[in-house]
Amino acid sequence: MAYVLGVLGVAIVTFTSTNIDDIFVLLGFFADPKFRLRQIIIGQYLGIGVLYGVSAIASLLALVIPAAYIGLLGLAPIYFGLSRLWELWNGGEAGDNPEDHAKASAGHGNIVAIALVTIANGGDNISVYTPLFATRSAYEVLAIGCIFAVLTAVWLGAAHSLVNHPKLGAPIRRHGHRVVPFVLIALGILILYEAGTVTLFR
Repeated sequence: MAYVLGVLGVAIVTFTSTNIDDIFVLLGFFADPKFRLRQIIIGQYLGIGVLYGVSAIASLLALVIPAAYIGLLGLAPIYFGLSRLWELWNGGEAGDNPEDHAKASAGHGNIVAIALVTIANGGDNISVYTPLFATRSAYEVLAIGCIFAVLTAVWLGAAHSLVNHPKLGAPIRRHGHRVVPFVLIALGILILYEAGTVTLFR
C-alpha cells in the first residue's frame, strides 16, 4: 500500500508542479468562443500525451534532449498569439459573428493549435519526466501515465468550471479572448528565454 501511495504521490507532485501554469492557458481557450469543448479536450490530451510519450522514449533510450532545441517549441504559442491579434485587429471583437465561429470551429486546426501550445508550454517538462521515468519500472511509468491522464481531466474540469462560474465566468468569457493572444506571446517568449534557445541563432 505504501508503495502504491508513493507512486501516486510522485505522479501528483510531478504533474502539478510542471503544469500549474497550464490552467491559465486553458482558461483562455475555454473563454474563446472559437474553441469548442471537444477540441480543447482532444488538443490538451494530445499535447500531454506527446510530452509523456517523448519522455518515456527518451528515458528508455537514455537520451538527453538539449533544452535549447526544446525551446524552439516556444515559437508555436507566439505564432498563434500573433494570429489571434491579427484576427482581432482586422475582424473586430472575436465572438461577434456566429457564422464565423462555426467556420473557425469546424476544422481540426484548433485541435492542432491547442496541442502545439500545450507541448510548447510543457516542453521543459520533458527534462523533468525523462529522469523520473528512467529510474522507474515499466509498470510504474505506465501507472504514472494513467495518473497524468486523470489529472489532465481535473485540470480541464477546473478551468471549465472557472469560466462557467456564476460570478467569475462572465468577465472571463467577456475579456478572455482579448487576453489570450498576449498570454500566448508572453508564454512563447518565456519558453525561448528559459530554454536558452536564443543561443541557437548566434
